[in-house]
Amino acid sequence: MIRFVIPLLAVLLFFLEPVFSLFSPIDIGGMRYTLVPRFVIVYLIFIAVYCSQRRAIIYGIGLGLLYDMFHIDIIGLYAFLFPLICFIAALIIRQVQRHIVTVMFLALFLIIVLELLSYFFASLVSLTSIGLDEFISGRLVPTFIANSVFVGMFGLFFKKVLQRQGEIL
Repeated sequence: MIRFVIPLLAVLLFFLEPVFSLFSPIDIGGMRYTLVPRFVIVYLIFIAVYCSQRRAIIYGIGLGLLYDMFHIDIIGLYAFLFPLICFIAALIIRQVQRHIVTVMFLALFLIIVLELLSYFFASLVSLTSIGLDEFISGRLVPTFIANSVFVGMFGLFFKKVLQRQGEIL
């Protein structure tokens, strides 16, 4: 049962993302802000850093396919982006210290990378009609702020769970 903690937590986060998406978009002062929870990719980044790059990439493919099937119209986009982000996280963390603050900032940076890549792909295939400046102010910044709160609240918890699971496995 203990070895199922990591995938169960990933699936739980996958199902919690749409629940938190219900709070979005938010209208403040006539501006519309879209908050996109990225709980799964944050967790995958922590898996890549504290547990195993291989495991993070495998979970990224599986959860990316689930994300594609349930949330967007293009099968394969997140199935490609999630493992790519995990791979980048593992490459970067080899060059810097695995301190929790460093990993938190890395996760936030990679959320920005994920959002930009998904925006550019959606623009490329004409799934979105918003401009880059509107995307940055109306979606990227609010998503960054919301996920910063999430990473700040759960980053240390993820680290402890993954390190404990790494010792057991």
